[in-house]
Order: sequence, then structure tokens, then C-alpha cells
Amino acid sequence: MVQVVVQEESLGDGLLAESRLFSLTEKLEIVRLLALAGVRRLQLGSFVNPRSVPQVANTDVLVSMVRRQYPDLLCTASVGNEKGLKRALHSDLEYLSVPVPVSDTDSRKHSGRPAAEVMETATRLIATAAVEVVHVQAVVQCAFGCAYEGEVSEVAVLDVVGQLADAGAKGVSLADTTGMAHPLQVKHLVARVRDAHPDIELALHLHDTRGLGLVNLYAGYEAGVRVFEVAAGGVGGCSFVEGAPGNIATEDVVHLFQGMGVDTGIDLTQFCRAVEYFETLLERPLPGRISRVLHG
Repeated sequence: MVQVVVQEESLGDGLLAESRLFSLTEKLEIVRLLALAGVRRLQLGSFVNPRSVPQVANTDVLVSMVRRQYPDLLCTASVGNEKGLKRALHSDLEYLSVPVPVSDTDSRKHSGRPAAEVMETATRLIATAAVEVVHVQAVVQCAFGCAYEGEVSEVAVLDVVGQLADAGAKGVSLADTTGMAHPLQVKHLVARVRDAHPDIELALHLHDTRGLGLVNLYAGYEAGVRVFEVAAGGVGGCSFVEGAPGNIATEDVVHLFQGMGVDTGIDLTQFCRAVEYFETLLERPLPGRISRVLHG
């Protein structure tokens, strides 16, 4: 049976758009429910300045507690500068993600820095992490289009991926940050990246902004991708289209693969309990579909 890796990002990327701050106790309960459901790869947050992003202020403590209680979980977190990397290494994480923009306009809008400067920082972080024998998955943002610049050329994406690979990245995630991708575009870009870098673990981080999330994910699967970054309930918004959904819902992805006979290792019924808990805390329904179907 074909197997895929479902990387759960609800506690990391998923919560960044939420103004309601999650306590350490609540996050630990979410981890417990996700682990019970069979999740084995989990993003726990980001090592950034907690004054800028209060939602991830307890990432250090959360990582320490989860690694102690769930030693079989592959835990990851995002870093964007040297201070964050130092904190992550101190937490003994063996797997990290480093975001890298393709679009210069997007980079300046959201980080206040040109893309070339962010890339320079990212390659330093990746090289340092490689020395520490830490697996780095570089996240190529706006790989399928930019809300400000429009189309992003495949040549530009391949150039970025090449620099990241040369720096020592073991994995690359192509992120449809704006939700602009379509299936043929996904298949074509995935094929070109795989041909150019066959030894790199390739992942997809897709958004459902325009309703094509699952279709694009399937296109990526058909093109050979076996790692997918998703979030329980589809938690996480889209900063470019107000009210639009962001991340693809993990349970919808599990249901898709289950119907195809592809193994995710996740129990769908148990996973929906984690979705229910998220909805209870947020006091609203999340955009994922299968949880509503199963409990309807």
C-alpha cells in the first residue's frame, strides 16, 4: 500500500491567523488528541519574537513537554533568524522549517525586508542547522503566484530551490501561499523540481482560497509528492482574501486518501475529535467538510 506523510500544522501555521490565544494546556490537549488519531509529524509553532507573535510565546515549553510525553512524534517548528534557530537548537529539535519568499513584493509587505535579504539569512540558518545535523525543510512561499506581482515564473522558483539545496536543505515545501495554483501548474512545477533535485524531500503546502486545494493536492500526489502540510479543520485564514479559507483541512485529505487506498496512518473518526475541540475553543465551525459530514 502506498503511504503518504501528513504533516499537521494546526498548532503552528494554523493558529497564526487567530487572535484568540491558545494556552499551553489547550495546546497540549490538542497534541494528545492528534497523537491518539495517529498523527506522527507535527508542527508545534515558531521560534519568533513573542512580542510580535503572542500566539507562539510558549513554543519552547510546548516543544519540551511534547518531546518528553510523545517521543515517537516527529516535532518541527519554524525559524526565521539566528535567535530563533538558537532557541530551536536548545530545544533539541531535529527537524525545522525555514520560510523563504520568491516574491520580492510579498517579502517586503510581510517582513519589511527584500526577498534577497531573507534568502541570505535563510541560507545561513540552513547551513548552521546542517552542521548541527538538523533536517531543514525550506518553505518556498508564493511558489505558485503572488497577490501583488501575479504570476511567479518556474525559473525563479527553481533558482530559489537550487540555492536552498546548495545551502544544505534536506527538504523543500512548495507553498501556494495565496491559493492561486491550479492542478496543471502544480503537476508541472513539481515535475521540474523533482527532476532538478531528485534527492530532496518535496512537500506541498496548499491553500484552499479559491476552492482548488484538494484538487491541487491530488495533482501533486499524481506528480509524485508524498508529503503534505495541512491543518485540522482547515484552521488558518488567508491574509489576501478576507473571509476565505486558508489551509486544506487534514480530515478532508485523510478522507481523500482513504478512498484511494493510500495509507496516512490517521484514524479519521478519532481525528475529528481534535477538530471538534478546535471548534469548541474558537466558538465557530471550521471550513473542513468531512468532520461535519461524519457528525451530521
